[in-house]
Amino acid sequence: MGMKLSHFNFDLPKELLAEYPAENRDEARLMVLNRKTQTIEHKLFKDLIDYFEPNDVMVLNNTKVFPARLYGNKEKTGARIEVFLLRELNSETRLWDVLVDPARKIRIGNKLYFGDDESLVAEVIDNTTSRGRTLRFLYDGSYQEFRNKLTELGETPLPKYIKRDVEPEDAERYQTIFAKNEGAVAAPTAGLHFSKHLLKRLEIKGLNFAEVTLHVGLGTFSPVEVEDLSKHKMDSEEAYIDRTATSTINKAIGENRKVCAVGTTVMRALESSVSSNRTLNEFSGWTNKFIFPPYDFSIANCMITNFHTPKSTLMMMVSAFAGHDFMKEAYEQAVKEKYKFYSYGDAMLII
Repeated sequence: MGMKLSHFNFDLPKELLAEYPAENRDEARLMVLNRKTQTIEHKLFKDLIDYFEPNDVMVLNNTKVFPARLYGNKEKTGARIEVFLLRELNSETRLWDVLVDPARKIRIGNKLYFGDDESLVAEVIDNTTSRGRTLRFLYDGSYQEFRNKLTELGETPLPKYIKRDVEPEDAERYQTIFAKNEGAVAAPTAGLHFSKHLLKRLEIKGLNFAEVTLHVGLGTFSPVEVEDLSKHKMDSEEAYIDRTATSTINKAIGENRKVCAVGTTVMRALESSVSSNRTLNEFSGWTNKFIFPPYDFSIANCMITNFHTPKSTLMMMVSAFAGHDFMKEAYEQAVKEKYKFYSYGDAMLII
């Protein structure tokens, strides 16, 4: 049966979960793993420039997080209900896939009211899972005005493990500086460490950049509940890889350059669209690819990622890339050296 869920468990002290990001994006800590020499170095994120040469490629995920968490009141009782927007199902009828909390009182036919003036109303159309619902939003105004209203009422969807309230700074810090295509409900967190200054320095050094889009869904945080990993089903996420990206990346592959996937989301997008001769194809659609050891990667030969929680699919992917024993050792060091974990945490470069 190969790798089991229990292979990815480790003790993570609660205080290592980052509640806040590093003061400056590119001054988070960086652990550098060299797979050839099996060595581990401790640096700052901005030092990663030293590990790249002209014409190497950095692949970025340009998805943009939308303010997906809304708070409404239930009709009649006025109970406060959290509504987490997962995805738009139909723009014309304004149908959305959402999660509601607390869920047990939210039934088909109920109405929820949002905003002080209650100008936005949602009706529950369907139950999808224990917490999942389909809502139809009712709002007098054009589609653009409706979307603006959602943005105005919504809040930055910080992951649940962050117990503090959302602060105004989070709107900017939980977004990469290259975010442009709206559609994610969680940030592609490896990308959060890039500052404008660092991108400029990389560009001056002669690096090339390719952008892909993978709209991160909440499935990213879904725990794996089966011991046999081959039985785990990933949630599907929408991804796009255009011709500009494929030609930049395939040229680098042809020249034996570094192709660095910035984040597990980029890695998953790239590995979802590999041609028979191990180059990258254009892609537009949904992927539910689950990468766990052993796995033979075709496109990227280098990756940047954060420190992940025990038993997560993200940790499984980085273990597949770095080697399971090497990753185990790296995580033991990370805990000992008090690296910060998870979305707002420190970073790792695997070369």
